[in-house]
Amino acid sequence: MASYAQKSIATLFAGTVLAVGIASPASAQTQDGLVNVMVGDVVVQDAVDIGVAAQVAANICNVKVGPVAVLATVVDRTGNDSRTICMTNQEQDGEIVSVPVFISDN
Repeated sequence: MASYAQKSIATLFAGTVLAVGIASPASAQTQDGLVNVMVGDVVVQDAVDIGVAAQVAANICNVKVGPVAVLATVVDRTGNDSRTICMTNQEQDGEIVSVPVFISDN
């Protein structure tokens, strides 16, 4: 009798674990490894791999790629709107203005 009860409890436990394991990914944030690189309001790279986005942003900002890749990964994993990498000068309407270089979730 104890053996039957142990098997029943084990089956119930396994079923619960499977149900929770299957339900969790549905509520998780979508991570596709793709982000956007923007300079001000101009999209420089749209829905590109995190590594490519990090390289582009690092080149524009003249910084190391590694930290930029970490920020890009955070943006993709958390679904946060964006992370600013640096500020750069851009011509708008004949004037030089400072605009952000940022990575955003696609």
